Amino acid sequence: MEKKISIVIPNYNKAETIGKCLEAAFSSDYNNYEVIVVDDYSDDNSVEIIKKFPCKLICLESRSGTSIARNTGALNSSGDVIFFIDADCLVLKDTLSIINETLVKRGSEFVIGGTYTRIPYDKRFCSIFQSIFVNYFETKELEAVDYIAAHALIIDARIFRSSGGFPDFFLPIIEDVAFGHKLRKLGYKLIMNPEIQVQHIFDFTLWKSLRNAFKKSVNWCLYSLKNKDLLVDSGCASIELKANVALNSFSLLSLILWVFVQKPLFLFLLPMSFLLNAFINRGLLKAFYDAKGALFAGLAFSYYTIVYPFPIGLATITATARHLLSKNKDKNKYAGRTCQYGTAKPALDCTDGRSK
Repeated sequence: MEKKISIVIPNYNKAETIGKCLEAAFSSDYNNYEVIVVDDYSDDNSVEIIKKFPCKLICLESRSGTSIARNTGALNSSGDVIFFIDADCLVLKDTLSIINETLVKRGSEFVIGGTYTRIPYDKRFCSIFQSIFVNYFETKELEAVDYIAAHALIIDARIFRSSGGFPDFFLPIIEDVAFGHKLRKLGYKLIMNPEIQVQHIFDFTLWKSLRNAFKKSVNWCLYSLKNKDLLVDSGCASIELKANVALNSFSLLSLILWVFVQKPLFLFLLPMSFLLNAFINRGLLKAFYDAKGALFAGLAFSYYTIVYPFPIGLATITATARHLLSKNKDKNKYAGRTCQYGTAKPALDCTDGRSK
């Protein structure tokens, strides 16, 4: 039985990628689906690009955030199932068919997650690193899932409506984490199917990669500190990554002590720390190797252990300071106010929705 799948895509100033995203969506080998794009008051030419495709376009009348955009899209959907993706993600030809097969097999009471392809759309080193990194950590656990990222989130439309939708606080990347936690509290089980994949357009330079790590880590830490779950093994905020940052800090401290004290012990600790890190993160190292071979694995793991921890460590310090300074101010800021499903932001239905 083919369920009708509603692909919901929030868009804000994604003119560079939204065309590719929609072209991929309408190239699916599945027959029963619709595409809904909610433009979050973009000031580029996104809307003009979106209007070229046979999708339903909804334009928000003010900048409202990703949560409101997703909730608005879901509110205006007609499918049995809602498939949330991002405007810089490409649905593969068989993705919707795999979603339908998974739903038939597992049942609609499960909330199902997909992930990125290991190799992204663009072939920059940092883009490939990030795509493998996300793919590995999002699929490390398939049944005991803490949350599902909204770049590939599948949920029964009735469950979404009854849940109240994504919380409407304005923190990047965190709305899907909070939504996953809310669903678990409501008694729903979150599972991953690594065969459900979208291809991400990163276009990451070194600077963009480090900036992305810092920005996401700041917001993640703020949310985690508020919810007192900073050390939880949670998707990309994995125990392995946290150990990596800790061991990197330990190595830096050992190097500083060796410079000032000149005792061989501190210098000896450096390779020992790296080997321990390699053991803890052996799964990720294997993922790098399986995807791109030994040379890439060596370069990617060196980047992961030597460079990548610095923006995350700095973000942790920044978030902790901000959390402590604001502890007595706006106590509910990161708690996640529920955006009621039926109360979306003012919006304009810009096109007639057409389904394939």
